[in-house]
Amino acid sequence: MSDIRNREIIKWYEDFNEPIFKFIFMMIQDYQQAEDLRHETFLKAYIHYDSYRRKSNPKTWLFSIAHNLTIDFIRKRKPILLFKEAFFFKKDTNPLPDEMIQIKESSYELYKALGVIKDSYREVIILRKIKEFSIEETAEVLGWSESKVKSTLYRAIPVLEKQLLKEGYLREGTIYKKFIGY
Repeated sequence: MSDIRNREIIKWYEDFNEPIFKFIFMMIQDYQQAEDLRHETFLKAYIHYDSYRRKSNPKTWLFSIAHNLTIDFIRKRKPILLFKEAFFFKKDTNPLPDEMIQIKESSYELYKALGVIKDSYREVIILRKIKEFSIEETAEVLGWSESKVKSTLYRAIPVLEKQLLKEGYLREGTIYKKFIGY
């Protein structure tokens, strides 16, 4: 049993360590702490491996662990810091230098605005729109119903748009129009 556990945890780490790190980093904006929480996520998964239900996707189980650890960390470390790093929405294999600069600037503005809105709005936007989780996966990670995910996202997008407008970041032709879906 221990050998199976080890192989499975190693496989999960290979498959999900980077997305989990990015998720945690987007939430707390502290590289070293995100590293620590990522490792704690996999340690907790190893320790509680026997409680993993096979009907659940390992990705959503691991993200649930990461989410809970991150929320606990955030609660201990109020107020939440604003996001400072840029993040690419989609990887372009050959972006032009001007496009790279625009994407980084737009991403910075987006994450700054995300740092201001309610935690639940930020979480659902990151999981659904940035990490591209399904509604079902998002519900499982957050411990919500699918209808709560849908309604929270429905309320979160206009709040984010309003914040971006307030800060003067939302303008015609930017990444936000595509992101928000207008």
